[in-house]
Amino acid sequence: MLTIILGIFEEGLVYAIMTLGVYITYKILDFPDLSVDGTFPLGAAITAAGIANGFPVIGFVSPVLALALSFFAGVLAGCITGLIHVKLKVRDLFSGIIVMTALYSINLKIAGRANLPIFSQDTIFRNEFLDRVVPDALKPYTVLIILVLIVAICKIFLDLYLNTRSGYLLRAAGDNDVLVTSLAKDKGFVKIIGLSLANGFTALAGSIYCQQKGFFESSLGTGTMVIGLANVIIGTQLFKHLGFFKATTAVIFGSIIYKACVSIALNLGGQFRIGDYLITIPITASDLKLITSILFLVILVVSNSKRKKVKVHA
Repeated sequence: MLTIILGIFEEGLVYAIMTLGVYITYKILDFPDLSVDGTFPLGAAITAAGIANGFPVIGFVSPVLALALSFFAGVLAGCITGLIHVKLKVRDLFSGIIVMTALYSINLKIAGRANLPIFSQDTIFRNEFLDRVVPDALKPYTVLIILVLIVAICKIFLDLYLNTRSGYLLRAAGDNDVLVTSLAKDKGFVKIIGLSLANGFTALAGSIYCQQKGFFESSLGTGTMVIGLANVIIGTQLFKHLGFFKATTAVIFGSIIYKACVSIALNLGGQFRIGDYLITIPITASDLKLITSILFLVILVVSNSKRKKVKVHA
């Protein structure tokens, strides 16, 4: 039971970093950025290739440096999405699809193959330093502690940024882009900044996921956008009436709750005996994407029905 709970929190926190990025594009910019399906495995590809094989000129990459490289690679990918949308006047949805499609091939080029394991390599979760420093009693919780620290840093960084002049302009670009123009600011440039930051978080999450799981796989990014949206909707809907809960905190908890729902659904699979009847629920790990889609559909339907009730009462 403890293993399942730890797994929920660990995976939920990894995806919480990605969800912070989706929160920027979906809630702040109102931009359907599908490029996150490509930037998540981009971070994983850079991490796996850098740790396992190294890169030309810089050689082998430390686990911490891999995080930084992944973040800046994600920033670059997000910047390209923004430039395609703003400068080439391509619609927001198509801009993300173009970058996502291109990144699939780029990720394979970086990693060198569709699957690259790093099980035997040092990571931010497994290394000699942690073996010496972490007490034996805390070793089962090492991954969770490190993830909590990383998520806290990302959340504080985003909160501080959103309270800067640039952060206020970013919020305005999503709510009222005319206001940004009236302030003599380029709304397109503000969008590019937001997309860059969002994809930076997503690639960082991919790097952490790779180091936690111990491998890169080309299909890692499938459904990333859907998961991120589900996390954002769950968090913002459940905690919207709690004034002391910031939106960034809400989406983090939304990510953990979503992973708990998926884990419960997966653990429902198996055989159960009720009296003289043997009931079989054919749910396996291979059904994860199907469960994700169904849960997301339910979340959307429930959130839409709540909006309709609010409008009727208004």
